[in-house]
Amino acid sequence: MGILSGNPQNEPMHYGEVFATWSYLLVTKGAIAGYQTKLNHTGDEDLKKLLDEAIQLCQQEEKELEALLKQNGVGLPPSPPERPNACLEDIPVGARMMDPEIAAALSANTAACLVASSQAIGQCIREDIAGMFAQFHMQKATLGGKVLRLHKEKGWLIPPPLHSNKSEEC
Repeated sequence: MGILSGNPQNEPMHYGEVFATWSYLLVTKGAIAGYQTKLNHTGDEDLKKLLDEAIQLCQQEEKELEALLKQNGVGLPPSPPERPNACLEDIPVGARMMDPEIAAALSANTAACLVASSQAIGQCIREDIAGMFAQFHMQKATLGGKVLRLHKEKGWLIPPPLHSNKSEEC
């Protein structure tokens, strides 16, 4: 058998795996707080459901990432405090985030997580860590599809200039 070909849990993490895991956890913790805040600004019930789903997904990822880092003796990044619930009507209209803006932020964050998890997969030598990030990637891709569908259904999608490949006939 070759080097590092035994049980992956018995193999040390390399610095790239540690950094990718620690960084992903830091961003995940911030995303939870951000989504909780955005819930207070959201009036659309469908968007609220997706934000709740995103929070639950991030909390599940947080548990897995923390367990892995603790098991490998790596200190955890700080956690922001839980955000309190607020009444939408108590937030002044000029200070409110609008539902399309919240949905766009959810899309952008989901896309960034897809890139980060793909990058982590590419640098992993431990199959268990690569598999964990592959699972995160698939779950984020599913969430991203739901957010895209919501954008289209609500009329919030702002497409880039569309390309028409019609040749001009003389």
